[in-house]
Amino acid sequence: MSLTEQPEISNEPIRDGTKSYHFSVIIEKDQDGYFAFCPELQGCYTQGYAYEEVLGNIRDVIRLHVEDRLESGEEIPQPEYVSMTSMDVAI
Repeated sequence: MSLTEQPEISNEPIRDGTKSYHFSVIIEKDQDGYFAFCPELQGCYTQGYAYEEVLGNIRDVIRLHVEDRLESGEEIPQPEYVSMTSMDVAI
């Protein structure tokens, strides 16, 4: 997929009647393990010792956050375009 192409986002019901939402997740590694957050959903972050653990944790955090927003009648933000890069900054 090129930088100008965007993935298809579907909020259509899946077989069991649930909806599927697409979110960006950033996972960082440091000396204590992994830290993950979802930029589209303020306050959705977690940590874990292993990559698989933090991935499962952030999925649970996002699901709970979205369920709470739906119960409150709030919209679920969906990203239009996500670009991530890393850079060196000389000081």
